[in-house]
Amino acid sequence: LSAVARLCVCDLLVAQCDVNCCCDPDCSPEEFSLFTACSVPVVTGDSHLCRQKAAVYSLDVGADPPERIFQLIDQVNPSIFCIHATNYKQALYLRSPEMPTPENFDDLLNEFGSAAFSAEPESWNMDTDAPDPPDANETQRYEYGVPVQTEDAFLKLPSPVVSSWCSDANPAGFLVNQATKCIRSVSVEKCESIQALNMLFYINSSILAVPKSSQMVNISVQSIVVQSLDGMRTLLKGADVPRLPMILDELCLNIVLGVSYHITYTDTGEIIEAAAAFVLGAITKEALSIQQSFQISFTQVDTKPVPLSGNPGYVVGLPVRAGFMPQGYPFPAEFLFAALVLVHLHKPFLAWTSVKYICIKEITAAMKCQPLAQTLLDVLKGQNFPEYVASFGNSQAQDVLDWVPITHLHISEQRISNTLQSSCQIPVSFGIEVEWTKYGSLVNPQARIVNVTATLTTTTLKQLPSGRERTIPVTSSVVFTDISSPAEPGYKAWPTINIKLPFDFFYPFV
Repeated sequence: LSAVARLCVCDLLVAQCDVNCCCDPDCSPEEFSLFTACSVPVVTGDSHLCRQKAAVYSLDVGADPPERIFQLIDQVNPSIFCIHATNYKQALYLRSPEMPTPENFDDLLNEFGSAAFSAEPESWNMDTDAPDPPDANETQRYEYGVPVQTEDAFLKLPSPVVSSWCSDANPAGFLVNQATKCIRSVSVEKCESIQALNMLFYINSSILAVPKSSQMVNISVQSIVVQSLDGMRTLLKGADVPRLPMILDELCLNIVLGVSYHITYTDTGEIIEAAAAFVLGAITKEALSIQQSFQISFTQVDTKPVPLSGNPGYVVGLPVRAGFMPQGYPFPAEFLFAALVLVHLHKPFLAWTSVKYICIKEITAAMKCQPLAQTLLDVLKGQNFPEYVASFGNSQAQDVLDWVPITHLHISEQRISNTLQSSCQIPVSFGIEVEWTKYGSLVNPQARIVNVTATLTTTTLKQLPSGRERTIPVTSSVVFTDISSPAEPGYKAWPTINIKLPFDFFYPFV
């Protein structure tokens, strides 16, 4: 088949038929019969060539049913200025550069290390039997949103369509974390033959390490959880062998209720590992359908995944995300993430959950002022208190404007006693106020943090006489304050357009 017959500029949907796209290889004869016209009737290659192949598409509306007509013709360029032959194949496309490695570094240094080097080919002879140059759109690495390829098609993540029924035509996009739930029709009598209920359906196809390569990455079984009919789940130990659906009495066992893919990739866009965690269950003969859940996540090798607390706005009950500005910013342009914690409890405080904790500290005359003050400060504030808080639950490290600096206030309470001669300042209270506002559409407002204030309160502690002791309360608190502007009386508010959409909202249009 000629290269021009493989070109199709109107083929936009992956593994689906595009309407009126007569060159779409995913369209069946039945779908062609529903077309009204060919959106792209002629497909050609380089228009500068004197002679070239052209793919011509049309519809025979007189046939019953209507059918597509495909012709491959020789097209002659009428211009007197045209290219007769391309004897320098390397000029037709950009070659992927050779990546330096410990083995080839010396050779690359000798070839390209001088002030000038030649890029001419070793020979200019016309090689008519040379293989076709690679597709200009071919990439040697995965990019964001590109469907993850397998040896036979794409890694598919079932998703709901009409009436929430599962469709297996949804490709998983690289770096696009997804979570879906859908309904699958089942029956005990046929459960052993339904592919979507079988573990092998989700792990049999190997993933391509990079697009259009021969390097394969097998999908390993990370874990298997078995769910009983009453909902109790049990993790199987050492379960690396697939369990296939089987009929026992009036039950069908080991059917897939959920799949979670985890993909590990390198900073060059190469997939190096793929694993799947399964939830298996059972159905009775009365069951006509089941709900299946599917999930996929991506983690760069040698890094720890950063969980989100909303997409985009914060979700009540999830940790507030915070971090530090690295030394030498903006190089590298990233934050060191950390959970904003109340150190004495060793727990992250949760979004929109106001709390207050009080503990009692006993103080004796033998205690030194400065060590005591530092101990109380470490308890209240911690040694690594963050500098910034994420405005949104999905704020990324590189989005600098999405991070709010924490404002620090210091309040000193003066307590004077004439009976004691010396005194020192000790911290007795540490409070965090998080101001947030509703952001975006009034129909679906998103919670956005706009200001964070940390207030440290100290008090004057007089030196106690020998043998005496006293107790003082030490308080820490977190308060969330809604500062959204209320609508004026009698004014009908319309949804605003300053909406921060989820990063995968326009998938697969990147």
